[in-house]
Amino acid sequence: MHACDILILKGPDVQALLAGREIAIMQAVQSAYETHARGDSSLPHSSFLRFPDNQRDRIIALPGYLGGPFGIAGIKWVASFPGNLERELERASALVVLNSSETGRPEAILEGSIISAKRTAGSAALAAQWLHNGKAANPAGLIGCGLINFEISRFLLAAMPEIDHFVVHDLDSARAEQFKDRVQQIFGKVEVEIANDVKTILRRCPLISLATTAITPHIGDLREASPDGTILHVSLRDLSPEVILSCDNVVDDVDHVCRAQTSVHLTEQLTGGRDFIRCSLADIMMGKAAARRDAESVAVFSPFGLGVLDLAISRLVRDLALVQGRGTVIDSFLP
Repeated sequence: MHACDILILKGPDVQALLAGREIAIMQAVQSAYETHARGDSSLPHSSFLRFPDNQRDRIIALPGYLGGPFGIAGIKWVASFPGNLERELERASALVVLNSSETGRPEAILEGSIISAKRTAGSAALAAQWLHNGKAANPAGLIGCGLINFEISRFLLAAMPEIDHFVVHDLDSARAEQFKDRVQQIFGKVEVEIANDVKTILRRCPLISLATTAITPHIGDLREASPDGTILHVSLRDLSPEVILSCDNVVDDVDHVCRAQTSVHLTEQLTGGRDFIRCSLADIMMGKAAARRDAESVAVFSPFGLGVLDLAISRLVRDLALVQGRGTVIDSFLP
């Protein structure tokens, strides 16, 4: 490619290039977390575009630079419109722009929702590996039957092959049935059971992923949960501050997650501090903190979703595309 050209990677290109690469994606996520923890990154706070009289829909800009083995800059522009489900469209849509860290010139434009879903799932499965620490994970619980938990189920099966049973719940029972059918059709011999309520999953599942569209906390206690269980709090706004205070809290980045009325942010507002956050996931992976605080506290991983993860996976996709000759190169895109 010439310096004035740009590579366009559409959704089918991204999907094909990342197919079956769950472990490679998790490795890239871990490397990105560790690079960020070492300070070799630039990660401004995400900018939330909201709409008057509409608290549900949003578009978010996540710019960043990731050094180390990546050496890439760029931005993800991602929209979340839950009402799209009623239009038979995906809730989220996104694109990623990759820029050269040497010239600043844009080099590639990628469909971003697939990248976003897979980096989110890779992060969640990575946290499950480290925090659940070899304990039994069957059955694993999934609260929210959308794209994110579907991808998380894919990554959990790759990262923790002993899992062969999911218990799932969604406020829309038809959506839960569709989720069950899709998981069993694509992943084969996996048992999927539909629960009528959240408490059933808390009671039965030692490893739980929360990926809902909740904008305010709806889980007020964990009395039903296993005391040494693990909760992947991917949707960030499901747990009340009281629940957060009762748990062993691990995050991806302390400053980033204490924003935008996440459960962790609400807890900071309630307590006036951040002492309830024990460490970051990178601290555990790099040997700076133990995997668990103790054997009697539910571990909660609350990942804000760092833009550097999108950059890491986008670079992986771009590099694979150049090797395999996929995508569309637009000549002389730049003047």
